[in-house]
Amino acid sequence: MVALDGTIVFIANPVIQKGLGASLADVQWITNAYLLALAVALITAGKLGDRFGHRLIFLIGITGFAASSGVIALSGTVSMVVALRVLQGLSGAMLMPAALGLLRATFPAEKLNMAIGLWGGVIGGSAAGGPIIGGLLVEHVNWQSVFFINVPVGAVALVLGLLVLRDHRAENAPRSFDLLGIVLLSGAMFCLVWALIKAPVWHWGDARTLLFLGVSLLAFVAFALWQTRSREPLLPLRLFRSVPLSAGTALMILMAFSFMGGLFYVTFYLQNVHGMSPVDAGLHLLPLTGMMIFASPAAGALITRVGPRVPIFVGMVLTAGACFGMSTLEVDSGTPLMSVLFAVFGIGLAPVVVGATEVIVGNAPLEHAGLAGGLQQGAMQVGGTLGTAVLGAVMASRVGSVLPDKWAGAGLPPLSGAQKGAASSAVEVGVAPVPEGTPPEYAAKITDVAHDTFVAGMSTSFVIAGCVAVVAAVLALFTKPGENAGAGHGVAHV
Repeated sequence: MVALDGTIVFIANPVIQKGLGASLADVQWITNAYLLALAVALITAGKLGDRFGHRLIFLIGITGFAASSGVIALSGTVSMVVALRVLQGLSGAMLMPAALGLLRATFPAEKLNMAIGLWGGVIGGSAAGGPIIGGLLVEHVNWQSVFFINVPVGAVALVLGLLVLRDHRAENAPRSFDLLGIVLLSGAMFCLVWALIKAPVWHWGDARTLLFLGVSLLAFVAFALWQTRSREPLLPLRLFRSVPLSAGTALMILMAFSFMGGLFYVTFYLQNVHGMSPVDAGLHLLPLTGMMIFASPAAGALITRVGPRVPIFVGMVLTAGACFGMSTLEVDSGTPLMSVLFAVFGIGLAPVVVGATEVIVGNAPLEHAGLAGGLQQGAMQVGGTLGTAVLGAVMASRVGSVLPDKWAGAGLPPLSGAQKGAASSAVEVGVAPVPEGTPPEYAAKITDVAHDTFVAGMSTSFVIAGCVAVVAAVLALFTKPGENAGAGHGVAHV
């Protein structure tokens, strides 16, 4: 539900905008409210699971997510949708770390990687399948069905959770809350994610962007200092003395940077350059989706046998290769080439998601399993948001430098300052800025210029994503199996 909802709503946004008479800013809030609530609350929610039991927090998260989804579908105003998206994000923040905490506490070391592999396959398939499912629902039902779909899924998950899940609690689980730590960390995460979300609009050098980044840095420093003094800290900094855990966290950030940042432009490339419908674009991504679904359990089995270092390293090398390969795509590149590159991307990502998750969760003590799950998910959220923001800035810069020359080279009439800004904004997402009433020969030239410029920007973005993946491959050499992966020691089964 959580992974699917992260991508499925993108498809529904244009229809929601028309149905509720919303502005573009309102629609952006529908997405941003969810992402902000999810990112800010993940680590705190993981701590709640360590304190009260992952089963309880998981079931509360399921109930809240399904209920808020159902009410969103019944809402008639944008403000109500945005408010409920916050509740949906908070509920999702409870679900994700609790799920990892349950896996960590339930499965012994020799089975944990396979369990995380199955979990990773479902997460990857859900996130990548969002555009397909969302497109089908919006096209054949209505936008409300995008949210209603979570209600029956949540009901089934709740019943199965009550019947199947067992409550595992470490004997030395935390007994108190670090309230000041929660405030400082939540504030730091909010300012960081907000700055990353708004940077493409405000620009990186804008005073507002720098202010939020500065406040975030100060809050993180204050949080770190407080954690060294708190009797029972929210995030014990001694966890990061584990080089594998620290490397795994950094790996998740860099992997999400390359994956989510790159995939963001692939969807525009398929829909706006190749003219595909959302459903067709989703189907073209099936090689990536399918490989993540099937390769993740296989990666879990392989990591159990040989350890995480080599599979993660090879996975990041394949991911880098796929990024560099996608940087060579042209306006008219065919489906066979794209399918091969997407498949390599999926094969590369699978061992990284599974291995880095096991490294983070497995190297944390059992009493901090939920906290480690929140750390893993928080790293993914920050990495994905950072990738989208940074590569967005790269795209904007590349379009700004390439578009004027290509425009002039095509013999098109010069643009005024305002027209240049509007044209650049359209080209950054692969849309040709063709005014109404433009003669066909000029419309064709504008379309060619726009698509060529977008592909040039996408190429540069993928080169940077590939370089980030290479850095991640080096980090993979510092990983090793979880030192605390055994589940039986010091656990009370309720």
